[in-house]
Amino acid sequence: MMIVYGFAVYALIGFVIAVAFATFGISRVVPGATATIGARILFLPGATALWPYVLVRWLKARGAA
Repeated sequence: MMIVYGFAVYALIGFVIAVAFATFGISRVVPGATATIGARILFLPGATALWPYVLVRWLKARGAA
């Protein structure tokens, strides 16, 4: 049962970070890139699953700016 809870927590954290990244972070990680609403929606599943990598890239890009 702990594995299920762990997965749920991972998915919840990932979803929150993915929504924030799709809303604010894409333009910081890829400067000059414009993403439509449809493209941002398509980013959500991948960013949710790979949220640790997305968060690290976002924080590095934020520090470089």
